Amino acid sequence: MAGAWLIGREDARRSRQAVDGERPRAVLLAVHRSDDRAPAGGRPLPVVGATGSPLSLDELERLADTDGIDVVDRVVQERGRPDPATYVGAGKADELGEVVRRTGADVVVADEELSPAQARNLEERAGVRVVDRTALILDIFREHARTAEGRTQVELAQIAYQLPRLLGHGREMSRVGGGRVAGGAGIGVRGPGEMRLEVERRRLRSRAGRLRRGVGQLAERRATTRRRRARNEVPGVALTGYTNAGKSALLNRLTGADVAVEGVLFATLDPTVRRLVVDGTTMTVADTVGFVRHLPHQLVDAFRSTLEEVAESDLAVHVVDASAPDAIDQLTTVRGVLAEVGAGDVPELLVLNKVDVTPADRLEGLQRAYPDALAVSALTGQGVPGLRQELAARLATAR
Repeated sequence: MAGAWLIGREDARRSRQAVDGERPRAVLLAVHRSDDRAPAGGRPLPVVGATGSPLSLDELERLADTDGIDVVDRVVQERGRPDPATYVGAGKADELGEVVRRTGADVVVADEELSPAQARNLEERAGVRVVDRTALILDIFREHARTAEGRTQVELAQIAYQLPRLLGHGREMSRVGGGRVAGGAGIGVRGPGEMRLEVERRRLRSRAGRLRRGVGQLAERRATTRRRRARNEVPGVALTGYTNAGKSALLNRLTGADVAVEGVLFATLDPTVRRLVVDGTTMTVADTVGFVRHLPHQLVDAFRSTLEEVAESDLAVHVVDASAPDAIDQLTTVRGVLAEVGAGDVPELLVLNKVDVTPADRLEGLQRAYPDALAVSALTGQGVPGLRQELAARLATAR
């Protein structure tokens, strides 16, 4: 069951829910950062795009729903920065425990990555498993990966996430059987707990090494395919954008492909490449993994070879969900990740998708902000013929 590892498969209640089909229940937890430079006589100003904002928590709730978890409440603490011990502060952590007991929640999901100490301290007060946004996204990726490449990349990202948290438990594990031995020596002697920790650490690192070699081989195959396209002078277009912006639906509309389209986050992880011919111009169109706010760096590193589809393309078609209230923030997030993977200099064609359900004033505002963007609807086909022509024109100029 999706999300089960987040709350502990050994939990008897979890087993009952898996049988009965009842979804786990979660409380969302966040720190809403504020600017310390408050206006005279006023409260601190909220930081735009900060974690704990309504938009950020709405997205976290959608992530939880995608992973098969129902959100029953939210706990938000206003403060300048997270508390290093409990993330939200001792008083708010105690309040969290009360909310968990009142709602019967099974798990707490934090809106940003927690340190091992923060997670442990919160678990002591809440009485249930505490996970963070990164763990939630990794679990979704694990569920949605279909190809061997996708599964390899996700496992590599999970190990990168787990290793520091395993090390973070070293102090507790070293207490098991540690201490002095007969004769007074043994202050530095490892106990059984620390030995188990070292064995698990070596196992994970060894596994990560094998996975990296596998990812490297897959990356070389992908590079060979790209070189073959370049020799044949077939230009490449990469569809990129925020998750659930409609990239797969647009690929289907453009090329007649039959890529599965689902109304959930991260429905597409593995790149799909299709051929498109427009007025004698042949090109390839690749559908790539979508992005999200605060995308875990472990995933960016693991999916770097896949994201090279964008970096090596002749044109990046940046698909934006025009109907989203935070469309501009999503656009900025995507551009930031593309710059991180070396795709920031690829020519970009901005496409405002879902215009059939976008309020007129919102669409007008986006078109004023981005006058060169094309307005389309992958669902109805509105604007798609013009997009095909623009692709052919841009690629003809580039070549």
